[in-house]
Amino acid sequence: MAETGKLKSLALLGTGAVLGSVSTVFLYKLLSRNIARSHSKNVPNCTTHNGIPALDLLKDEVVAEQLTRNIQFFGVESQQKVSGSYVVVIGLGGVGSHAAAMLLRSGVGRLLLVDFDQVSVSSLNRHAVATRADVGTPKALCLKKHFSSIFPECHIDAKVLLYDASSEEEILSGHPDFVLDCIDNIDTKVALLAACVRRGLKVLCATGAGARADPTRIRVADLRESTNDPLSRAVRHRLRKDYGIEGGIPVVFSLEKPKAKLLPFMGPTGEDENPSDYQMVPGFRVRIIPVLGSIPAIFGMVMASYVVTQLAELQVQTEPIVNMDVDHYRLLHQRLTEHEESLYGTAKEVQVDVEEVMYVAKELWHGRSAWEHSAKDVGRGMWRSVNELMLVRWDREKPATVSNLVLLKFKEADEHESRTLDDIKEKEPAFFERVTSVLKRAELEFLL
Repeated sequence: MAETGKLKSLALLGTGAVLGSVSTVFLYKLLSRNIARSHSKNVPNCTTHNGIPALDLLKDEVVAEQLTRNIQFFGVESQQKVSGSYVVVIGLGGVGSHAAAMLLRSGVGRLLLVDFDQVSVSSLNRHAVATRADVGTPKALCLKKHFSSIFPECHIDAKVLLYDASSEEEILSGHPDFVLDCIDNIDTKVALLAACVRRGLKVLCATGAGARADPTRIRVADLRESTNDPLSRAVRHRLRKDYGIEGGIPVVFSLEKPKAKLLPFMGPTGEDENPSDYQMVPGFRVRIIPVLGSIPAIFGMVMASYVVTQLAELQVQTEPIVNMDVDHYRLLHQRLTEHEESLYGTAKEVQVDVEEVMYVAKELWHGRSAWEHSAKDVGRGMWRSVNELMLVRWDREKPATVSNLVLLKFKEADEHESRTLDDIKEKEPAFFERVTSVLKRAELEFLL
């Protein structure tokens, strides 16, 4: 027994020695590389898109090791697209700091960090990297300092700026691949979103993360589909009224209704006072929204995941926002059965149950007619629109399966069944292609 114990001890010591040697070699390479970098700082680099060094970041051994899990997930080519991208993050509080931090850790090659505000003690409950030593430091500079030790190969610009018309060109020039709007002021948010639409820039907007507690209700959808969020509602109204923008902007929002409101502002005397008397910047609130720190952090992580997968060109199907309950799906199933009996004299070709009808209506057609590219009815409007929808076969020669059903309005269903697929393909090629693509997805997911 003693001999066995001795052998085990020797084996552990040997393993430790090997690991120690590997670590030493790794650290030596890292130190050598850092020394080489310090000597070459003044050597001009040829650059590619957005000023990122032409040398592929992933050819660096340490960078490749740091991003190993991402490379395994995306593949080398897709990760190269991420590492060759330029992303602008505006607003570096609880949401923006976490979004920026995970974009950095995901290997984004260039970041522009923008915020006019400073780190406060009360923001430490939700900020991604700030410490007490950072209190009073501009948020943009705080992030840049910490980020340089996490992924020093990332080219980081930090601007202590308020976004407005005068700073638009400085912030949005350079053709960024994505802009993240993490601003909590309506006027500034609306102006930024409108500018991105005008410039043709991809933008992802964060709505209200304060006063929420349920992480399972956070969603990504078009601005038109965001519900239960006062900030989304105000932004929708202003964009439509001031700029004629109806939608087309993805947003991260919560389906959860806020659990608290703005707290009253207490002045230095301890009495309620007018918040506007203490504003550093006109239009920016000084009253406080109660915040559970984990929720803005999750908002930021959702934003980073969305952007990174977009940059990598990975197709991700976000969960559609469909306000329908099981009774609606039962009704659609009943209508399908009755329609089949009326048209074909039997319902034996109906090869879907209520659960599969839910998949078809929600996952494939997002609770709206196949003719509609985007949501026109949300909230109660969607409930009313369900009364005008039914499922019918796409190809009448095939049974009613998950890969052969389209959701249409009553009049559209009648018209569809009076035409052939060849006629639709010839006269409505874009619609034909879109529907066949959606039904192909069902075929693949159900292994048909």
